[in-house]
Amino acid sequence: MITTNLATAPAALLTALVFLAAPQAAFAQAQKDDTPPVAFGDNAEKPEEDEAPKAVRTYAPIEYDPAVNPENVWVLDLSNGQRVKIRLMADWAPAHVARIKELTRAGFYDGVVFHRVIEGFMAQGGDPTGTGQGGSELPDLEAEFNPMPHVRGTLSMARAAEEDSANSQFFIVFYPRFSLDKKYTNFGRVIENMEAVDAINRGEPPQNPTYILQASIAADGKAPPPPPAPAADAPVTADMLSAPLGT
Repeated sequence: MITTNLATAPAALLTALVFLAAPQAAFAQAQKDDTPPVAFGDNAEKPEEDEAPKAVRTYAPIEYDPAVNPENVWVLDLSNGQRVKIRLMADWAPAHVARIKELTRAGFYDGVVFHRVIEGFMAQGGDPTGTGQGGSELPDLEAEFNPMPHVRGTLSMARAAEEDSANSQFFIVFYPRFSLDKKYTNFGRVIENMEAVDAINRGEPPQNPTYILQASIAADGKAPPPPPAPAADAPVTADMLSAPLGT
C-alpha cells in the first residue's frame, strides 16, 4: 500500500492534485448558480440595503355610529333575520358609493342572493341572476383603487379581469385580505352586526343561499321587512294516509 505525505510531496504532485479537484469544484459551483431563487424561507432573496421600504398601509378613521351621516349608511336586511349596517366611504370611491345608492333606491338588490361565499375569505352578492355573470343595465364603472386595506368587514366591488368592469356585484371579507388592496375598489366597512355576515350560508353557490330581503339607505328610514315565510310542508296525499305504518 502506497501512501503520500502531502507535507513532503513534490510541488508537481500537489499541482496535479489541485488540477484534478478543480473540475469538481467548478461543477458544484455551477449547480449552485443554476438553482432558481425562492421567495420564502432562509433562501429568500434579501433586499439591497438602499432599497426603499415597503409602503405603510393606510387606516383611515371609520365612523361606527350609524346615526351619524345616515345618507352614507347602507342597510341590508338578510333572509337570516338579521340587519347589517355598512358605512359607505364616498371619500374613497365616490362613483362606487353613488352606484350602490342608485341601485339600492331602485330596489335592485332586493331578493338578490349571496351566490359565492367562501369560508375564511368573503361573501359575494349583487348579481340578480345568482350566477356571478350578471349585473345591472348601467355602464361599468372605472376603477377607484385606493390605499385602504381589505380588513375584516371591508365592502369592496367585484369585477371581471378588466380593471374597469365593476357594475353591481360586491363582496364583504370575513378576514383581512391585503392581497386585494389596490386591485379591487374598497368603498365601505361593516359598522354593525358583522356576526350576521359571518352567518351567511357558504358555497359556490350555496345549496340554501342567504339573500337580501331589503337593501336601503339609512337616511330613508325604511323599517325591516317581515321575515320570509317558512317553507310549506309537503302536501299530504291519499297514498300517504293509506300507507302501512312504519313506512
